[in-house]
Amino acid sequence: MRATKIVATIGPASSTLEILQDMIKAGVDVVRLNFSHGLASDHIKRAELVRQASLNVNKEVAIMADLQGPKIRIGKFEHGQTELIDGSTFILDAACELGNDERVGLDYKELTRDVKVNDLLLLNDGLIVLSITKIIGNEIITKVEIGGILSNNKGINKQGGGLSAPALTSKDMDDIKTAALMGVDYIAVSFPKNPTDMEMARQLTKIACNNSGHKIKLIAKIERIEAIEPNNLQEIINTSDGIMVARGDLAVEVGNAAVPALQKSMIKMARESNKLVITATQMMESMILNPVPTRAEVSDVANAVLDGTDAVMLSAETASGKYPLETIKQVANICTEAEKADVINLDTDFLDRTFARIDQSIANGALFTAFHLGAKAIVALTESGATALWMSRKKIKIPIFALTPNIASQRKMALYRNVYALNTPLESDRENAILDAQLLLEKNNLVQSGDFIVVTVGDPMGQAGGTNSLKILKI
Repeated sequence: MRATKIVATIGPASSTLEILQDMIKAGVDVVRLNFSHGLASDHIKRAELVRQASLNVNKEVAIMADLQGPKIRIGKFEHGQTELIDGSTFILDAACELGNDERVGLDYKELTRDVKVNDLLLLNDGLIVLSITKIIGNEIITKVEIGGILSNNKGINKQGGGLSAPALTSKDMDDIKTAALMGVDYIAVSFPKNPTDMEMARQLTKIACNNSGHKIKLIAKIERIEAIEPNNLQEIINTSDGIMVARGDLAVEVGNAAVPALQKSMIKMARESNKLVITATQMMESMILNPVPTRAEVSDVANAVLDGTDAVMLSAETASGKYPLETIKQVANICTEAEKADVINLDTDFLDRTFARIDQSIANGALFTAFHLGAKAIVALTESGATALWMSRKKIKIPIFALTPNIASQRKMALYRNVYALNTPLESDRENAILDAQLLLEKNNLVQSGDFIVVTVGDPMGQAGGTNSLKILKI
């Protein structure tokens, strides 16, 4: 069974019921709605379509709303684009309404205050590089260091970071309300610089849920240079439910060469902090146009799996690419093959570790027991999914089946590495609930006669965070 989960962005190439059903069957675990594009009504319709497709194929998936954040962009061109020639002058003009071959407007008018002469601006994910020669009023006059085709609304980054734009814009605040109305499972917060940004997003999300009882988990997208300062990064992780290694904008700010090591350290930090982690950006970029990936892309996905990421994420590959379904199949196969080579160091992972919570102790005890017993499965009877999350933070080649009566918990667990969540009523009597769990696994051919399974459960039943017991069964 594939442990690493797949996050797929949906867009024009993947917004029909048929293709969504095929993608979910092929391996999609989480569907990403990119709030940088489209109207609120578009996202609501797509979320409804995802839920219908999920129902039709009998597989629950999570929905993630990805906020646009303060994406610094140029405006539009009169003819849709222009070509910048190396060594020429080009002007970023905050007062310009429609661009031409000499200048283009800015949607972030404050950029003139955030930059200085000799700063480097990187446009279109770093494909175009401009150096600032003068700043006069609303105009940033630049020399084209690396030119190319520049089209409408491309993003701008400042090399080395330092842009003052807040993480949450007024649009993001409205989009949080829309996401809560849609009942999404995750919200990804773009460009947080510090834990305060995530705390604000948390409060806005709670208010948007309006005491409905629905809880949305927050993912911090690490894409600013300020966010990767060691103490700052740890605090952002602590105030989030997980992080996204957002390699596109991050690479533009810190340089491409720094990203692989950062990816490894961020995945390690998140897992050690018992938080989720997604690896994203250009994982299968060539499959936007081609039916097979490059060997470098295969290695990239496999390395993220071996690093321990919970999920790999696809963006344009599935949103607007020519081969969304083929991309999912390729990624699923790469993940499965990479996991076969995964090295398990479970005993080492437990050295010098202490646990502050009973459910965390039970979760880790279940891992240790199952590993040394050679169990066929670990079963967590859980309300919130917390026990399954604890267990998924350690690498083990034994599947973790999380049985929950709460469909919202089931959907959230779709993102947890090596966790397979099943929605089922749980008996209030502990022994009956354990027996039902055993029968469910047998019915689905997940275990057979002679297999050991390790079960975690709370006593009394039905309390979130109440897991306090471990039982070993032989089928």
